[in-house]
Amino acid sequence: MSGTEESGRLRIDKWLWYARFFKSRTLATEAVSSGKVRVNRQPVRKPGHSVQPGDVLTFQQGRLVRVIEVVALGARRGPASEAQGLYRDLDPPRRGPPAHEPAAAVRPRGSGRPTKKQRRATDALQH
Repeated sequence: MSGTEESGRLRIDKWLWYARFFKSRTLATEAVSSGKVRVNRQPVRKPGHSVQPGDVLTFQQGRLVRVIEVVALGARRGPASEAQGLYRDLDPPRRGPPAHEPAAAVRPRGSGRPTKKQRRATDALQH
């Protein structure tokens, strides 16, 4: 263990990766460097910024804006069940279909293939 982990702090990019919010540490680093992550409502641009239990992180994940409280730091990137113990989700419960899944377009059976204009209209509704 490094000195920061022993003192109760961990780099934010490492923590986001350990908690499985990003598939790679590089993606977590890019999100932090681009200013898309806030710690306790303050924008952070340095991947080496330390987080500790009790900090509240706000960041965008896909189309969702996540609000997460750091509960534990973790020592490795483990399985998803272990990663879920590192944070508490402060997001309000969502209604309707999940935001990461676009609603399926409904077309009457037997109406044939959609025209280019109809496809564009469907795409505009989904994005």
